[in-house]
Amino acid sequence: MTHTAYLGLGSNLGNKQQNIGKAVEKINELIGTVECQSALFFSKPWGFSSDNDFVNAVVKCTTALSPRELLHAVQKIEKELGKTTKSRKNINGRLLKGESYRDRIIDIDILLYDDLMVNEPDLQIPHPLMAERDFVMVPLREIQENEKNEAQ
Repeated sequence: MTHTAYLGLGSNLGNKQQNIGKAVEKINELIGTVECQSALFFSKPWGFSSDNDFVNAVVKCTTALSPRELLHAVQKIEKELGKTTKSRKNINGRLLKGESYRDRIIDIDILLYDDLMVNEPDLQIPHPLMAERDFVMVPLREIQENEKNEAQ
């Protein structure tokens, strides 16, 4: 059985556009078929200060992986592409006291997975902060609007 997942990608270190491209390649290899990718979205850091702006995108993919398997695959891709640390968050997606967001080579968030809702300490679907982030919502809406137009 295949499922539909939307993933948010972001990079603000190194060759950012290339990092996004490599992440998309790895998603195709380890997660499933990337059905659609948004245009790149350029944004300022969110939740922390940095001189390094972000390049973001959203991809829609089909996968046979469960939500937990998808999380592990996403984390494996991040590690393979050079991500070294992950900010610790509470169940609502907020940073724990003393934690902060950091510059990153790649960050991949699970935004949506079918119509499923998951609320576990290390996995929340839909992503709890996505509605607050234009760098997620603008590319996500682009994909969803393109799907609506294609269906008509």
